[in-house]
Amino acid sequence: MPSTDTLTAEDVEFLRRPLHGFLTMAAGPTPPQPRPVWFEVTDEGTVQLFTGPGTAKIRRLRRDPRASLVVAAPVGEQERWVSVAGPATVEPDGGHDLAARLAARYWDLDDPARADDLAGIMADEYVRLVIRPETVNRLTF
Repeated sequence: MPSTDTLTAEDVEFLRRPLHGFLTMAAGPTPPQPRPVWFEVTDEGTVQLFTGPGTAKIRRLRRDPRASLVVAAPVGEQERWVSVAGPATVEPDGGHDLAARLAARYWDLDDPARADDLAGIMADEYVRLVIRPETVNRLTF
């Protein structure tokens, strides 16, 4: 399927599942080093995640704002992936709210261990990293 500059309704439905995405930040001559991340697609068609303000992701973003996220269906399902690429920004607000929403999406917060993990996350400082899609690729077969 050809690439587009926006997410389709089918892409959004897929990306709203609790799947891991693999985030890659542009790093000039340094080879890409994707990292698994939790993420959320917004009603505006952006993709956001939370991270610490001093992480390598943020340092790389300050040098080069390009980022991409690839999300694939798990083994046992029809092969499918969606890739979103575009400029990313750091938003100082909403990191904790996003972390709480994503923890509830990915974890069973009735489990005391996971509730403690979330409390640990909430005790740290977080920012939102927002990717604004310029290129969306997808494949299903």
